[in-house]
Amino acid sequence: MAKDGPDWDGLLKWSLAHSDGTRPPRNLSEEDRKWFMEAMQAQSVDVVKRMKEITLVMQTPEQVLEAQGVTSADIEDMLDELQEHVESIDMANDLHSIGGLVPLLGYLKNSHAGIRAKAAEVITTIVQNNQRSQQLVMEANGFEPLLSNFTSDPDITVRTKALGAISSLIRHNKPGIAAFRLANGYAALRDALGSESVRFQRKALNLIHYLLHENSSDCNVVSELGFPRIMMHLASSDDSEVREAALRGLLEVAQDKTSGGSDGLGEEDEKLKQLLQERIKGISLMSPEDLGAAREERHLVDSLWNACYNEPSSLRGEGLLVLPGDDAHPPDVASKHFEPPLRAWAANQEANRAPGTEKKEAAPLLLGYSPQQPETPHVQSSSSGGEDAGQRSTPR
Repeated sequence: MAKDGPDWDGLLKWSLAHSDGTRPPRNLSEEDRKWFMEAMQAQSVDVVKRMKEITLVMQTPEQVLEAQGVTSADIEDMLDELQEHVESIDMANDLHSIGGLVPLLGYLKNSHAGIRAKAAEVITTIVQNNQRSQQLVMEANGFEPLLSNFTSDPDITVRTKALGAISSLIRHNKPGIAAFRLANGYAALRDALGSESVRFQRKALNLIHYLLHENSSDCNVVSELGFPRIMMHLASSDDSEVREAALRGLLEVAQDKTSGGSDGLGEEDEKLKQLLQERIKGISLMSPEDLGAAREERHLVDSLWNACYNEPSSLRGEGLLVLPGDDAHPPDVASKHFEPPLRAWAANQEANRAPGTEKKEAAPLLLGYSPQQPETPHVQSSSSGGEDAGQRSTPR
């Protein structure tokens, strides 16, 4: 029985046979070229067509889907696929034009918590650094169900995903920030800080820091709502990201105090001093490895002490603010694994060439994986921005 689809094993063997690095490249015959293009096109997906098909499913009433045997897990898988498609800025903006944005927002009210959470996750991807999609979601009244899920959904995952979507929706979006303020969003953030979910706390703290950084006059609001006391409590959290995020929020309030904008930390000042002294003591007892990991926290503690008391913290005197190697470049442990194949080939050719020989040879055409190419490890980088640092870097 013949297999459906292209012969990928044959394609790989063909590619390797014509790119093993032992012979110069040859021109493809018309027959080979035609076969190669047909094999590739057979795997291509019409993204717009697939998004329209997904839109039709989202527009279908829930009871009809259940009657057809479609489960909530099937819907979540479908939303996973949609999220991959809208990673493209163009596809994210096209979702509304093909009628998919409104039913997606409708899924925020679905009876299944998994679907509500996944819908918020897709919306987060759509609006990240994308002013056009932010505007479309606001115009489609998408802010209201997100806020409702954030403040009152019984499922903590749904609440966390909704907060993430709100954070992406209102970033660099003045109408969104205004809507958040008018909807008493700061009070909702205060409640989120009291959650037992560390991830929920992180997202709330990161959004608070962003809002205060964008508009320091909001420091008056957070002070009146009792945020400094809550953030001081969280600055002693066992989670390092929560501690750092809480310290960043306190620093914003303290810096506004020094600029004469508000009463800042007010009656909480003595408690803050005690907190900072405890953090300094904890830092002084850290191992060298833990000190390296706490670099951001060390600087935040010192900056907060300086902002409140107009003097450097004792971390400076103890030599714990800037450690040897803090500003050094990280060791190069990966470059040798990423030596370009053509560069390696050229080096081998140079080494084998007889002295005085000037003859140049053509480099091989590498269409596939070279058997001589070493396997490269997967390398990831981390960001100090916490949960919300992973925004799209391409402005929309």
